[in-house]
Amino acid sequence: MITLNKIKKTYNKGKLIAVRDISFEVKDGEIFGLIGPDGAGKTTIFRILTTLLLADEGSAVVHDLDVVKDYRKIRNIVGYMPGRFSLYQDLTVEENLNFFATVFGTTIQENYDLIKDIYQQIEPFKTRRAGKLSGGMKQKLALCCALIHKPEVLFLDEPTTGVDVVSRKEFWEMLKRLKAQGITILVSTPYMDEANLCDRIALIQKGEILSIDTPAQIVRSFPKKLFAMKSANSFELLNDVRAYPETESCFAFGDSLHVTFTDHAETNILDYLHSKGHHDASIEEIEPEIEDCFIHLLKD
Repeated sequence: MITLNKIKKTYNKGKLIAVRDISFEVKDGEIFGLIGPDGAGKTTIFRILTTLLLADEGSAVVHDLDVVKDYRKIRNIVGYMPGRFSLYQDLTVEENLNFFATVFGTTIQENYDLIKDIYQQIEPFKTRRAGKLSGGMKQKLALCCALIHKPEVLFLDEPTTGVDVVSRKEFWEMLKRLKAQGITILVSTPYMDEANLCDRIALIQKGEILSIDTPAQIVRSFPKKLFAMKSANSFELLNDVRAYPETESCFAFGDSLHVTFTDHAETNILDYLHSKGHHDASIEEIEPEIEDCFIHLLKD
């Protein structure tokens, strides 16, 4: 459904490289996630694929249509929800939705079945101006507007940034229902926990792809045993574990440290920490998460 081949884009007259030799494919009917922090190049990729930006090098195809030659046709078959709320804030919920339906030559009634589950949640506020909606409601309205013309591909650029945990969960449930209706979804997010909700993901940093696979396979590819360590003095523990000669990596995760060692070196770490005054230090082996894999790939 979507193919990128060696896409490169620079800004500031070539001084700033936004994306470098990006290549990946999105299969028909899947939820594909671009996972990475702010500034990784996610929005640039989205703008290229939605024909809002020209790449410096490489090619991209959406549903067998070239993003440069066939940009008019692509705009009729894709829905795009940018990272920043971009609807008309002085128009009501209903007026925004009617406007976008009219732009694409359709009506709310014609494609109501597609947005019904989402729109029913904001319909009680249909006369409220969009600018007065909560973050979660704005998100639902923007998704309705992106879907009102029944697109074949949906581009969602960091759709859950800045909304509460409950709204994030509801949003991903909506995406699963849209996938079941045959819509291909490309979504970007800086939240590593959302990676597990995608069929496949691409981990991206500084404009380069670090890994592409299913979330489960990326986790399985983690090459070392991973340990969680705790102590009352977390800051000193971090410094002392990093100073341990056999430590390969050590990062803070909540109230614990996630640590890898050279082979079997973990057997002596508690004795070392006791000598440093960490008499309450504990260690246990844990399963890695996507964030652990992302950090590991950054080191390579």
